[in-house]
Amino acid sequence: MTFDADWKFRYARKIATAEEAVRAILPGRRILISSGAGEPGRLVEALVSHATQLRGNEIVHLMTLGAAPYVAPGLEERFRHMAFFIGSNVRSAVQEGRADFLPVFLSEIPQLITSGRLGVHAALIQVSLPDQHGFVSLGVSVDIVRGAVDTADIILAEVNPQMPRTLGDSFLHVDRIAHLIPVDDPLPELKPEPLDDVCRQIGHHAAQLIHDGATLQMGIGRIPDAVMSGLKERSDLGIHTEMLSDGVMALAKAGVITGRKKTLLPGKIVTSFIMGTRALYDWVDDNPAVEMRPSSFTNDSFQIARNDQMVALNSALAVDLTGQVAADSIGGRFFSGIGGQVDFIRGAARSKGGKPIIALPSTAKSGEISRIVPVLEEGAGVVTSRGDIHYVVTEYGAADLWGKNIRQRTEALIGIAHPDFRGDLLSSAKARKYVFSG
Repeated sequence: MTFDADWKFRYARKIATAEEAVRAILPGRRILISSGAGEPGRLVEALVSHATQLRGNEIVHLMTLGAAPYVAPGLEERFRHMAFFIGSNVRSAVQEGRADFLPVFLSEIPQLITSGRLGVHAALIQVSLPDQHGFVSLGVSVDIVRGAVDTADIILAEVNPQMPRTLGDSFLHVDRIAHLIPVDDPLPELKPEPLDDVCRQIGHHAAQLIHDGATLQMGIGRIPDAVMSGLKERSDLGIHTEMLSDGVMALAKAGVITGRKKTLLPGKIVTSFIMGTRALYDWVDDNPAVEMRPSSFTNDSFQIARNDQMVALNSALAVDLTGQVAADSIGGRFFSGIGGQVDFIRGAARSKGGKPIIALPSTAKSGEISRIVPVLEEGAGVVTSRGDIHYVVTEYGAADLWGKNIRQRTEALIGIAHPDFRGDLLSSAKARKYVFSG
């Protein structure tokens, strides 16, 4: 591969339509689609509509914001999807057995790909316009895509002027790409949801655990947004996270997030993928404060722990009275994935002054059931073990479980459960001998 002034001529020869490009993919191979807002929508559509040569192909990706037509009923002989993290667009297919789920720590997916254990034949990605040297940026999706583009047999890329040029470990030379598909399409957006009183209370209690100079990992959704809304009076916060949202942008613009006190990559907002609004995509474009890294780095517990005062905030579907956390499944039905929860819980636990937090509403189904439960229901998978748990936060307060025995944990968790369920939880705890029943 040569990087020279002639790249523009080679670039021109690689231009193709999406329909032409997908014909280069071989049958019976593994295809990776870039994550989140980086999904190349036209290539995905052409894969289903025009790549008629394909049979027995496996499609892999993290959660994507676009369509997933390859999981439609009737396409099983052509495509089998395997989800590293289950999004809403493939959830039914996984739950119905037409697609697969691979439980894996997000930190380890790049190694699965680069080692060849789950090697990728074709990577379908979306990139920015090339710079003067012929390098495009992976934009909003570096995460596991970095490992795929480094090792894939063939790369097909939509080149989109609306894809931000993000910095860090995000660059790829056009010589590495087999076919380039010019597009000019808006990226999918994920807009913040309105906060309700429950989320605001959770955000308030969690924010009390975060002090000036802390480095944060935040996911996406109303609870992380509520926490960030409670941090407006803090100073010199930092970011080391797997996913970047609009809430981080707001605090950075307000001068709350500076990264000056970070002990790893000070001054840098470190992330592996970005999902949010068009305003966020515009803000990260060519922004030297934002450093994109693959999830093998952002989610490495040892790297995470190098940040002093590392605060990891993650959510859950249920927590039992011993501190076990169910986060990827409901009643034996897979719902989401392991993602980066354990990576960051363990990294924050090893950080000097770090705080791993699980935050969740106390109830589900409009208050009909408690999320604090005596025992996890049959089929619920434990994502974070009782040995890893530190803080659990609901709208009723924060329970510090680290170093606490089962009796102490039970009492603390009942104290932050919804009042309507505390009596039943206590009775169940006595029956299980978690607390003294005399």
